[in-house]
Amino acid sequence: MLKIAICDDNVQELSRISGLLNQYKAEKNAVLKYDAFGAAIELLEAMKRQAYDVLILDVLMPGMDGLAAAHEIRGFDSAIKIIFLTSSPDFAVESYAVNAHYYLLKPATTDKLFPILDRIFLENNKKSDFLNIMQPSGLIRLHPGRIEFLEVCGKRLMFYFDDGSVREIRGSISAFEDKLLCRDNFIKVHRSFIVNMENIQSLNIRDITTYTGKSVPVSRLLYNQVKESYMNFLFLVKGVV
Repeated sequence: MLKIAICDDNVQELSRISGLLNQYKAEKNAVLKYDAFGAAIELLEAMKRQAYDVLILDVLMPGMDGLAAAHEIRGFDSAIKIIFLTSSPDFAVESYAVNAHYYLLKPATTDKLFPILDRIFLENNKKSDFLNIMQPSGLIRLHPGRIEFLEVCGKRLMFYFDDGSVREIRGSISAFEDKLLCRDNFIKVHRSFIVNMENIQSLNIRDITTYTGKSVPVSRLLYNQVKESYMNFLFLVKGVV
């Protein structure tokens, strides 16, 4: 099921988008649900309790505008697809800073919105499961494919991403071993590190270098196993010859 949030301070626009989603659901026999919000603050409060796959977000709103809300959302949810909806094209460049999925000019129509939803449903069927993590501050969603490596520091977990960003949460590495190591591209290289082999640039007996230039230590006892697993990954997944 695709879970969609709509946020617009204009009641008529909320009604329009809701109607389009109902029409899409009926015409495409799509499995989706949506919630509508009239202010960014209401949206953010809801997102602390509920994870959404897609956000249709108005840029120009009183109080906290859509761009400010998107920046805050990206602080705890790197996975949600954001569709900016506005009457002005002036913010298109800024929308890329929050990794916006699409940018639509009002009014939304079937011709504009339906193809986007088609692509999102297609991508959603192909995507890997997100890691949903409950923290005292609320729900955090992490995309496994974007993780370079995970490091444990006492009772803190540091997730390093392929864009150079870092996310710190409370927890133990054992809580994520099953969730990550069940995937073909993750391997434990040290008692304190799990690495995504997709992001390994080089490997030697001492450490791994990632594509963002970070160094991850490799346990001497695990090196042969890590090397074998990485070579198998390269041959079977990347087709190295």
